[in-house]
Amino acid sequence: MGRLTDKEALDLIRHADLNELGEMALRKKRELHPDKITTFIVDRNINYTNICWVNCDFCAFYRHAKDDDAYILPFEEIGKKIEELIEIGGTQILFQGGVHPKLKIEWYEDLVEWIHKNYPTITIHGFSAVEIEYIARISKLSYKEVLERLHKKGLFSMPGAGAEILVDRVREIISPNKLTSSEWLEIHKAAHEVGIKTTATMMFGTVESDEEIVEHLRKIRELQDETGGFRAFIMWSFQPYNTKLKEKIPNIGKQSPNRYLRLLAVSRLYLDNFKNIQSSWVTQGSYIGQLALLFGANDLGSTMMEENVVAAAGARNRMNQEEMIRLIKDIGEIPAKRDTAYNILEKYAA
Repeated sequence: MGRLTDKEALDLIRHADLNELGEMALRKKRELHPDKITTFIVDRNINYTNICWVNCDFCAFYRHAKDDDAYILPFEEIGKKIEELIEIGGTQILFQGGVHPKLKIEWYEDLVEWIHKNYPTITIHGFSAVEIEYIARISKLSYKEVLERLHKKGLFSMPGAGAEILVDRVREIISPNKLTSSEWLEIHKAAHEVGIKTTATMMFGTVESDEEIVEHLRKIRELQDETGGFRAFIMWSFQPYNTKLKEKIPNIGKQSPNRYLRLLAVSRLYLDNFKNIQSSWVTQGSYIGQLALLFGANDLGSTMMEENVVAAAGARNRMNQEEMIRLIKDIGEIPAKRDTAYNILEKYAA
């Protein structure tokens, strides 16, 4: 089968039998991962600040500086969190925060350098495109200059957060203060050019159409064709509770497991230049997270020792390493712990 066209992807989203779609996606996964290894990573989310001026309507995590529960974590507290992660064999911190209105490039350089020097075994998977855009703006630097400076201090990996749907019509409704779709793509391209690998993401379930979902997938596939800098694709559904968007559009609800699995399978078929696709058990729960492995995902994601952003919107699923190993074994695959670069650190008997 040749490369899936936009029209074919749209037709699969709307009309394909779910079981047949799952079988197609699983075959595609087997082509890329014939060894039947399913990976996961032991890491921790560290949200260094919840202060943010962007005020996205879909976010329940952010606070303003004047709020009683607003914070910036001291370096020492970040260090304690990293030490707890190291104790359980963790290798990565997913490091993101709100878009703080006053923190400039020097603060971020000091932070990255401090972590990199004090905890050299830990990979910083840090800072979304939204954060990079604002750091550049407030520091009067280009995106590439910001990324080069952080790269020199020890940043080698960047998450795909802030993509939501890479269509400006949608972004103007759900996050009008956030960067545009072209800016998100430009920042990830700049990261790839300076040697920082990134992930691509998609948050569905707000106001986007099927056509806009395909447009999103096309944009990241095109950038991957150009740079090869995305390590993985991660997709999750909008979590509506405690958000302003739910107040504005009351009929927005949680997306069904059927919808999640359908879009995941189409993503595996369409994103033919992405080797790794991650299951989103954090938003879907462990059962659907496991089922996603039969719909194209080859990675169960992170144990997420600490998660605050999605939890603030009402999703409080939890999983430890032993549960991940069991879920992977249950579908006849071989569990393996990986690092940020998808190198296998340890395999477990099937």
